[in-house]
Amino acid sequence: MGLGEWLEAFRALHERARAGQLSAEEQTAYQAGREELARALVAAQRLTLKPGQTPRRALRVARAVQVDLAAKATHVRATTSDLSLEGFSALLAKAPPVGEEVQCTLRLPGAEPLVAAVKPVDVKVQEGNVRVSFAFGSLTAPQQERLEMLLFDTVLAQMGK
Repeated sequence: MGLGEWLEAFRALHERARAGQLSAEEQTAYQAGREELARALVAAQRLTLKPGQTPRRALRVARAVQVDLAAKATHVRATTSDLSLEGFSALLAKAPPVGEEVQCTLRLPGAEPLVAAVKPVDVKVQEGNVRVSFAFGSLTAPQQERLEMLLFDTVLAQMGK
């Protein structure tokens, strides 16, 4: 099977997974397909996996999602630049202190918002703003699944038909 055929088969599985229509056997094949596609994309992005990290956890996609960030004395609405299962980055006027826990609400398209604790882990000062990378605290399995579904929606949309 060529890449195009494999991608079309995976796309069909993804749509059925989104609709909750996979058998146990298909679910296993779908999860393996997610891992395989993530592995190829992580290699293409030239990302280095941390010890014990899977390609699906390392996969980052460029995706604009509205996010509300609430700290002790501030509330900021921003848009993500990229997104992964481990966190996201956004451009802000001012960065919260690195390591300070912030409550975030990601407005996922077509779904309930995902509410989670995040911590700023990296700040890059740019002209007029700062790019802040946030790491998620612990996400529940359903939250991870919703986020991962969005990541693969994005990957498949970016790859075209």
